[in-house]
Amino acid sequence: MQTSLKTVAAVTGGLALASSLTACGGSSAASDEKVVTVYSADGLKGENGDGWYDQVFKDFEKKTGIKVKYVEGGSGEMVQRAVREKSNTQADVIVTLPPFIQQADAKGLLKAYEPKGADKVASADKAPDGKWTSVVNNYFGFIHNKKELKESPRTWEDLLDSSYKDKLQYSTPGVAGDGTAVVIKAMHDFGGKEPAMEYLKKLQANNVGPSSSTSKLAPKVDKGEILVANGDVQMNFAQSKSMPNIGIWFPAKDGSRPTTFALPYAAGLVDKAPHTENGKKLLDFMLTEGAQQQVSEIGGGFSARTDIKATDANATELASILKGVEVFEPDWNDIGTNLDDYIDAWRNATGS
Repeated sequence: MQTSLKTVAAVTGGLALASSLTACGGSSAASDEKVVTVYSADGLKGENGDGWYDQVFKDFEKKTGIKVKYVEGGSGEMVQRAVREKSNTQADVIVTLPPFIQQADAKGLLKAYEPKGADKVASADKAPDGKWTSVVNNYFGFIHNKKELKESPRTWEDLLDSSYKDKLQYSTPGVAGDGTAVVIKAMHDFGGKEPAMEYLKKLQANNVGPSSSTSKLAPKVDKGEILVANGDVQMNFAQSKSMPNIGIWFPAKDGSRPTTFALPYAAGLVDKAPHTENGKKLLDFMLTEGAQQQVSEIGGGFSARTDIKATDANATELASILKGVEVFEPDWNDIGTNLDDYIDAWRNATGS
């Protein structure tokens, strides 16, 4: 989830990539290529080539000789693109935030494969049938401009104040994973769909408008163009190294504790992929001890493996960010089944 310039470059590269791969998708010649194509939600590739993906892909290419071709966008956008290409599959691996990895499975996009090291991933962070496995753990959150706001807002209700008019923005539910997370958290904190939609309808008076990618919001917060936006801990923590005015916080319902929930980057092997074996090798590599040790140190995230106990400075700071925050577990089966209904309810409530 990077700057808008980076996102435009990635999308442009993705279009060129799609064109170059069309002729060979699924052919025997393609399967012999030393290449693997990854469709991913943004957030793990660094602003300056210094993210977790950057290091992992570099190490993977050096070890295997397999070149990684990378296309990024919002979680929903990546799933929609893969669906459009089902008759001529381009991606080998897809990485999205929930509930879009479940949606990808429901749409028949994923092929069962349990990567090496997946036995060290908690059962809640992987599919029981091997269709997907988390590779980086993460948590949903919000950000604020620390220069303009010496203290972060505390509650959802605080955001309704007129001082936030045209100074607040969140990414689009149904398109961006973090945008969908706004709806999920509001439904949890307010006790259901109806009260959550009632709140989001009121919040719309202050909302700048839609954003297809959450990554575009952090630079705006850092510059003070807006004061508050949604995000996630991994992405925003990594961005804060070059955007010093960003602060991470977690809204609470008035009178309650702040809450969050796990929002991992979950990876799956694409069914009928042009380079299936290379996709398996990359999934294996992302869950190796070496790659997982780098999740916090380089990526600013949390290892997906329970046996990795990071002790670097980033890991310590990340733990302090979550201190005192209640972590709940969404009902992903319900969300996966009723996602369209929840997104429609949000559109109706907000007029989006």
